[in-house]
Amino acid sequence: MRILDKPIGKVVHYYDKLGVAIIDLDKGGLKVGDEVKFKHGEEEFSQKVESLQVDHQDVTEVKKGDSFGVKVDKPTKVGTEVYLA
Repeated sequence: MRILDKPIGKVVHYYDKLGVAIIDLDKGGLKVGDEVKFKHGEEEFSQKVESLQVDHQDVTEVKKGDSFGVKVDKPTKVGTEVYLA
C-alpha cells in the first residue's frame, strides 16, 4: 500500500453473526474483485471484495456516498478505516 493513501470509507456497523461490515464510502468507488484493507489502530487485514450489497440487493459496484455491506474475513469494529489496497 502506498504511504499517502487516504481512507475511502469507514465501518459504521458490524453484524457479527453474518460477518458483514456496513461501510459508508466517502471517496471514489469500489467494485467486486477490488482489494481492500481494513485498519483500526494496530489491527489491520486485507481481503478481496467478493460481494457488495446495497439495501439487501447484490450490486457489482458502489460509489462515493453509498452505504453498503461487504462480507469480511475477520471481525471488525465500528470506526475501522477502509482503504483501497
